[in-house]
Amino acid sequence: MFSQVYYLLRSRLDGSYLVAHPDSNSNHPPVSDVGYLLMFREHFDALAYLNQHGPKVSSGNADFTSRFAVESIPGSQLKPLIDRWGFQGLGIVADPILPTVDFLTLS
Repeated sequence: MFSQVYYLLRSRLDGSYLVAHPDSNSNHPPVSDVGYLLMFREHFDALAYLNQHGPKVSSGNADFTSRFAVESIPGSQLKPLIDRWGFQGLGIVADPILPTVDFLTLS
């Protein structure tokens, strides 16, 4: 995990990372406002995720996808990033189309 490069989606508007809140569909509020940092194994997987799950507008979702940048990060830099932003854990996106996400909680 530490020698691999991962890809993150970062907002061009405010610099925040794309995160998941797995319990947000329930009647209870999320445990944390920070959530799980979504990570992708390939650059094109991050773009496919945005294209598939971004809000659809009448002219496609080009306006929405242009609000994000794909940022690469080596596995060795994940721990400092998680500590700095206070994420609950990681969400590794295995399939961006379905989506299939493996959540890892930090202890």
